[in-house]
Amino acid sequence: MRKVRFLAISSSMLGLCSGFGVAAPALAQEAPARPEAASEASGGDIIVTARRREERLVDVPIAVTSFSGEQLAKSGAIDITEIANSAPNVTLEPSRGTNSTLSAFIRGVGQQDPVSGFEQGVGLYLDDVYLNRPQAAVLDIYDVERIEVLRGPQGTLYGRNTIGGAVKYVTKQLPQDFSLKVKGTYGTYDQADLIVTASAPVSDLIRVGGSAARLSRGGFGRNLTTGDDNYNKNIWAARASVDIGGYGEPVLIRISGDYTKDKSNPRGGHRLIPGYASGAPVLKDVFDTRGGLNDPRQEVEAYGFAINATADLSDSLTFRSISSWRKDDSASPIDFDALPAVDLDVPAFYRNEQTSQEFQLLYDNGMVQGLIGGYYLSAKADTQFDTRLFTALNGLTAFTQANVDTETFAVFGDFTFDFTQQLSLSVGGRYTWDERRAQILRQNYLGGGSPVFGGAGLPLGAPSTDFSGKATFKKFTPRASISFKPTPDHNIYASFSQGFKGGGFDPRGVGVNAPAATPGRPTDAEVTDYLSFKPETVDSYEIGYKANLFGGGLYIAAAAFQMDYRDVQIPGSAGCTVGGIPTFCGIITNAGKARFRGFELEANARLAQDMMAAGDRLSLSGSLGYINAKYKEYIANIGGVPTDVAANRDVQNTPKWTTSATLAYTAPVGEGDVSFSSTYSYRSKTHQFEIPNPYLDQKGYGLVDASLVYSAPGGRWTLGVHGKNLFDKQYKTSGYTFLAANPVTGELLTAPSGRFIPTLGTEGTLTAFYGNPRQVFATATLAF
Repeated sequence: MRKVRFLAISSSMLGLCSGFGVAAPALAQEAPARPEAASEASGGDIIVTARRREERLVDVPIAVTSFSGEQLAKSGAIDITEIANSAPNVTLEPSRGTNSTLSAFIRGVGQQDPVSGFEQGVGLYLDDVYLNRPQAAVLDIYDVERIEVLRGPQGTLYGRNTIGGAVKYVTKQLPQDFSLKVKGTYGTYDQADLIVTASAPVSDLIRVGGSAARLSRGGFGRNLTTGDDNYNKNIWAARASVDIGGYGEPVLIRISGDYTKDKSNPRGGHRLIPGYASGAPVLKDVFDTRGGLNDPRQEVEAYGFAINATADLSDSLTFRSISSWRKDDSASPIDFDALPAVDLDVPAFYRNEQTSQEFQLLYDNGMVQGLIGGYYLSAKADTQFDTRLFTALNGLTAFTQANVDTETFAVFGDFTFDFTQQLSLSVGGRYTWDERRAQILRQNYLGGGSPVFGGAGLPLGAPSTDFSGKATFKKFTPRASISFKPTPDHNIYASFSQGFKGGGFDPRGVGVNAPAATPGRPTDAEVTDYLSFKPETVDSYEIGYKANLFGGGLYIAAAAFQMDYRDVQIPGSAGCTVGGIPTFCGIITNAGKARFRGFELEANARLAQDMMAAGDRLSLSGSLGYINAKYKEYIANIGGVPTDVAANRDVQNTPKWTTSATLAYTAPVGEGDVSFSSTYSYRSKTHQFEIPNPYLDQKGYGLVDASLVYSAPGGRWTLGVHGKNLFDKQYKTSGYTFLAANPVTGELLTAPSGRFIPTLGTEGTLTAFYGNPRQVFATATLAF
């Protein structure tokens, strides 16, 4: 009889997991290490760089989830948003009408407004380069070594706008030998992807390589007005690099560039109510739309250049430099009302450019490890858009141009002191100087669109906003943690960290509506005060436990946290009147205070091996996240009276429960091996905005994915079949609403006819966007 070995997990540990209704939470497994690192890494031995230096996952006193490139490939992951299905208390999704603009939330903190002037709450890093804007930030997964998700404020080491956390996308280092790999994918909805990756040594010290990707898919639905596919994908992308040194050399210089062009059609929303003026019925298929706006043509172009250099100055001292320049341009026709005629249409341009430089000096003498550094960022974010409304005035357009420039300097340091082999203390801090300059123009046009978008409208009076101003924000954000390790494979820690996001100016604000001593004639100072919003801060407290148990057979990470959130920035827009003319106005408020309390549990267990064949293995991984996110104070201006409406507001894009479980089986077949895995992920009720909306808010739902992959010896070729959302669950991810509501409770108001009351246009705007339906696709790779 074949000897079968099972992992003996203590009954107390099983009771802990099963008490929450899942067997075990998911975590990265079998991350392929870099050449300098150990070749066999799993569970807590995975190498991560959460603290800007290489450490075992179990040693890091931060809540971190790491996904290896191999794990992502075997699961058929398509883009970076998929990791949110397995990381607790994380939301990553495309922003409404596009494939490529990212909305990111971690532990209740984030931002879904892509307009210049509003900053992200979750930092996204591509090879340690901070991406300053959300446009073109939905990164497709290819040529990736690992993705790390850091939960909680990361301001000390990662700087601006990591108040909720950070996501690190790390690409692969070029190998020393010639390499060529081709990957093809074909699936439902005419999905057809081709990725070619090649590299070669030029000399003993220099290697060149890169990847080119063609990613395409037909639509999940149709635009019944234009005939275009809706929710399609049409992307060309490439990355290239030159690596100098490394592999035992004291210096590694990596010169890299990337390019993406997304020509996918605009995503049209699904109307949840009939058209009030046109009588257009609600469409049966939620992926179909009727929006008639298709000018400018949707297009996103993004590219960047970086130099990452590392030099070992001595056995204990390392110097690192990260230099980058990036640019992206987006054209987006946003048809809010999703109907053929102009009722609430917004053509938009987004243009972003950034230059950054970071220096780090790392020290490690065994008992003391840490770094000091400096960071500089110069960024431009320019937005232009028309808001075209159907009115009794034969069409009214409010044109907005918002140019927001940012200049940031920061100095930082973080050190860990090992007092004994069991006890260590980490302390750090960052001082940030943040300057924001804004130029905001708002001009009404009558009878057509603005000249910027080819319209023939006539200017209607003087600009309602003609603002130029600047503001400077300074902040010191500390971090401290203490760790106790009874053994090298157990880590008990407690930490405090602070996050900070600078203030700015509302790019959609209407200056003439500013409260003024002389009604209707605000001074420059009164306009500045009206358009300004303050920085927001978070104080985060966390305790955690990480462990490798049973000789690596079980990895577990648990964390409990509390976050005190102050001066929360809530951007938005609503219908209003300007000079007696119906239009839209920006609304930005530092709402007040919020408190988030929760816990996270992640685990990866090897349940058995050598069961049905020598060398086979059965594993279970899972995650569980809980967050009680509440506003303690939410001040809204209602009828000119500041009113606390906290009891009637919810934290957006933050489900109370998130969980996942993955069962995986690997067995040798012939000279290769076959891997099967199936994942169930669940998210409880999610609010799309702070004001509850029963039509847009998504009830709790679960998704099931599965993959079957055969790998030939040495990875020479692989063949896989993948299924996403196998039970074809229909679920909302975002939406738009411009309907009258009770200003306190948020309850939608109705006219005597029983219809809702539009606040912009005549049709009534209540549209939703949905997550991907069931997809099945096959992948094949061939390596030389």
